[in-house]
Amino acid sequence: MAKSAFDELSLKDLRILQVLLRECSITRAAQVLETTQPVVSKTLAYLRGQFADLLLVRKGHAMQPTAKAVELAPQLRKLLDTADDLQADTQAFDPATSDRQFGLLVTDVGMVRFLPPLLARLAKAAPRVRIRAVPLGAWQIESKLESGEADLALGSFPKAAPHLRRQRLYADGYLSVVRRGVVRMRDMRALDAFAAQRHILVTASETGHAAHSQLQRALAAKIAPSNILLHVPSFVAAAVVASQTDGIATLPENLAVSITRPLGLDSFRPPLTLPRIEIAQYWHERFHRDAAHRWLRAVTFELFGERQRGASR
Repeated sequence: MAKSAFDELSLKDLRILQVLLRECSITRAAQVLETTQPVVSKTLAYLRGQFADLLLVRKGHAMQPTAKAVELAPQLRKLLDTADDLQADTQAFDPATSDRQFGLLVTDVGMVRFLPPLLARLAKAAPRVRIRAVPLGAWQIESKLESGEADLALGSFPKAAPHLRRQRLYADGYLSVVRRGVVRMRDMRALDAFAAQRHILVTASETGHAAHSQLQRALAAKIAPSNILLHVPSFVAAAVVASQTDGIATLPENLAVSITRPLGLDSFRPPLTLPRIEIAQYWHERFHRDAAHRWLRAVTFELFGERQRGASR
């Protein structure tokens, strides 16, 4: 019997194809897969021969999938999900001996809020397990979770794809912080006195701080432009600037509580109604049954979940 050309296809080749079809860019696919562009280009050339199709074609400066590739994409996802399920059912995970590295997708606030307690827990329960904070870039959260570049996203991501699994951890509010001695705390109970101070406003981004756009609008509606000392894209940077100026920064409460003492700040409840932030952990269906992944999700929920635990979906 003649040997089929498809006998040589590996799951690794197919995973590269899946990322290529999602990113439509050899450069971005290489970055997501943490490999080099020549490796991805070589694999694409090989896959084109196997499928007798170009799979991706140039369109200006970008690439787009061919009709054949569009047809293959759902079958490819189903095949790789099945392979993941088979592996998850057979793999055991021992945190005490594992040296696995987990990627966590977090904002600057998340790095301060989540990483220190998590690293302290791992030092006791899983001393060889490593954590890598994955930066929020221009690509979608879904892409990083599906590719495995990040195992979990921790934070508030209201624009995350609906099909991502998620589990609520807690709801956060806001506190304002100011360098110790700059204002009298009792004066800050009045909105007029609060609005008359100089303020450091955090500009919400499309990814990391999208949940905070309501805060940005609420503050901007009450504070005159002449009283805005600075706009910055980072809550942590806003706190550092507040510690060295007379500006007031309004931050997520858990962040404010953790940094007021080290930075020499006073904190107080701002005198206006602000939205609460729903914080959750997000992950992709591909890794839902993975033993190591289940362990990590259980640890993060134990550390950060509220007592009234909600079910994941």
